[in-house]
Amino acid sequence: MAKTNLPLEFLLLALLATLWGASYTFIKIGVETIPPVTLIAARTLIAGTILLAVLRCRGIKLPRDAATWKRFLFQACLNSVVPFTLIAWAEQTIDAGVASILNAATPIFAFLLTALITRHEAASARKLVGVVAGMAGISLIIGVEAFGGLGDQLLPQLAVVFATVCYAGAAIFGKNFRGLDPIVPAAGSLLAGAVLLIPASLVIDQPWTLAPSAQSVIALVCLSVFSTALAFAIYFRLIQTLGSVGATAQAYLRVPVGVSIGVLFLGERLSDTIWIGLACVVIGVAAMTIPARRTRAAIAERG
Repeated sequence: MAKTNLPLEFLLLALLATLWGASYTFIKIGVETIPPVTLIAARTLIAGTILLAVLRCRGIKLPRDAATWKRFLFQACLNSVVPFTLIAWAEQTIDAGVASILNAATPIFAFLLTALITRHEAASARKLVGVVAGMAGISLIIGVEAFGGLGDQLLPQLAVVFATVCYAGAAIFGKNFRGLDPIVPAAGSLLAGAVLLIPASLVIDQPWTLAPSAQSVIALVCLSVFSTALAFAIYFRLIQTLGSVGATAQAYLRVPVGVSIGVLFLGERLSDTIWIGLACVVIGVAAMTIPARRTRAAIAERG
């Protein structure tokens, strides 16, 4: 079995974090004049078509059996249809930086699902500390409004948290595509997602009546090409090389990216409480995803 090239995988992890960190700003600009369902329908269709073209250029065909496409469809619901739409809807009212911070909890939920359902990893004390710290961070970010029950931002923030749970489930379910070229499940799941979203867009938004701005269109193109097509190809590779929890480690790397872009280009500002919540989330996720020294050698030998 070939050894995993960890420096290369960590470089790809950082690239994935950057691509997905930028996606929150692209979405924020996109939903200014493009409704969420239509934005995400176009995102999945464009990205899936690009990856399909890449597969054809490489002489690789998508599977034709119904069982594999059912898995693509389920993966699409977990990894694009539901979370993409929820985040786009939420960013109509919340900042891109806040969405990035809340979404950073993906490894926390991936660990909880693994520990409570799949149980293929030991629930160490260090990881338990990470879960507690991460949950504390989420509570600090949405806590004031959650406890008051009257905050205008509570529902969209909870929508992003639910999207995060979906991402965690997608990372675990994505292991079922081991053995396939990483672009195959990326393209298949995106195209399956487009099949679900396009009819919804036609009914809900009637996209032929829209007049999107040039900025929103450019943001949609960047979101589709870089933060979806390229990002998904990298993501499915990392699931195979680093595992489901390891692949979600980019979540804490993308937080500074997403927050910084939102602050620099959108003029967003974060409260002191949100900064504290950000610190707790990053600490929590890092505690669960950075391998202990005694296990690093074993990880380096995995193929």
